[in-house]
Amino acid sequence: MEDFPTRLAAFLETTAAKARALTVDRAASAVRLTTLGIIAAAFGFMAVVFLFLTIYSALEIPLNEWGAFGVMAGLFTIGGMLLWAKRPKE
Repeated sequence: MEDFPTRLAAFLETTAAKARALTVDRAASAVRLTTLGIIAAAFGFMAVVFLFLTIYSALEIPLNEWGAFGVMAGLFTIGGMLLWAKRPKE
């Protein structure tokens, strides 16, 4: 009977550790991965925007403003047609 308080405390500690491993640890890792995913998506989006701005600025040097717009519009039109051709058919 003298060992009962120590055994009870150890049992409660193990039970709490298991419950924490099943709930809090999983939620913490999910929140961490979600946050990193959002940050990575934001950086990727900014990189794509800066890439398009760089391409436009590079095209604006030899061409004028409307020529650069025309080339970019043509690239986007070709890309859109390729994506349209690869869409899943019903």
